[in-house]
Amino acid sequence: MERSTSQGRPGASRSPSVTHYRQKSRGSSRAPSPSSSFSHSYAPAFGPRARSTQTHESSGGGRADFQSPLVRLRRAPLLQVFVPSPEGAWLSDANVLACEGELQAAGVMRLMRAGDVVWDIAVGDEANVGRMVWDGSYLIDLDYTWSPIGDVPHYLPTLAFPPSYFHRVIRTAGAGNPVCHIDISSWGEEIAKNLNMVQDRARTETPQGSHHTVVRWMSRSKFTIRPPAPGKPIRIQVPPSVGPGPGPGGAWVVDPSWYGTVVVETESTNESIADLQARCGNAFPPRATGSSARGKSENKKVEDRQVFRILRDRSRPGEIWIRTVTDKERLLPR
Repeated sequence: MERSTSQGRPGASRSPSVTHYRQKSRGSSRAPSPSSSFSHSYAPAFGPRARSTQTHESSGGGRADFQSPLVRLRRAPLLQVFVPSPEGAWLSDANVLACEGELQAAGVMRLMRAGDVVWDIAVGDEANVGRMVWDGSYLIDLDYTWSPIGDVPHYLPTLAFPPSYFHRVIRTAGAGNPVCHIDISSWGEEIAKNLNMVQDRARTETPQGSHHTVVRWMSRSKFTIRPPAPGKPIRIQVPPSVGPGPGPGGAWVVDPSWYGTVVVETESTNESIADLQARCGNAFPPRATGSSARGKSENKKVEDRQVFRILRDRSRPGEIWIRTVTDKERLLPR
């Protein structure tokens, strides 16, 4: 029996009208027009390799010794188009349709898979300006809800791609910990069993340039994504409106790079703990979920309870660290 975890795009089935669908999908992630400069730092600029168009590799295939200046295995392909934008750096729906037309004319659209990144180089090379993601059927905007320069939208389940799949292809603001969207309710009981309060030491820098070690309390747990039996991948449940996934036959399945331990942490405040409990479904007993903070967490949208950040400095193969993202980090209103 195949194990499944639910995550995907809410809403009605995909409309036959491309324009109508695009208004729905793009409107959910549209932010005010990005300015020509940002005060936030972001990951280093692309090198020559990342700027080149890349090809696909299946989840379990590919030669380990393969090297090429044009291809980086298990990283998101970056397809470049040139479509001038009369409205500046913020692409209109007409410009996005024109980008899709360029992909169609080049004969590559039939080869594209969900997660491919398309960059309109005519609008510049600052932050993530001009970058869009292929969702399996259409190009969609990045999500500006949690990042001033955009992140991969919640329509694409993070578990379907390697943890570093979009690294340096979609640039990351701040400390370089990208936003991810994971439904952890399938492992809620395991998270509840392993939940502990620990002391965490962080080194911070003051405006004067001196460094201090800050001690804080964190609530930390973990769960294990176990490799399935051969021929029975862990499927990700998505609504019918979501296009075909990157897996074999267009399936949405958990990528093998996630197999192993996933460490989840949050602040040890009543609100943060209640938020983590709400993300775990009904795994916690009623006596642990009766606070008013819990009620506020339950009122959140489903996609808001699936937002985390991957902690790159602590993660390694077989052990991925994620931290909850709360409303304190939200940039756009609900």
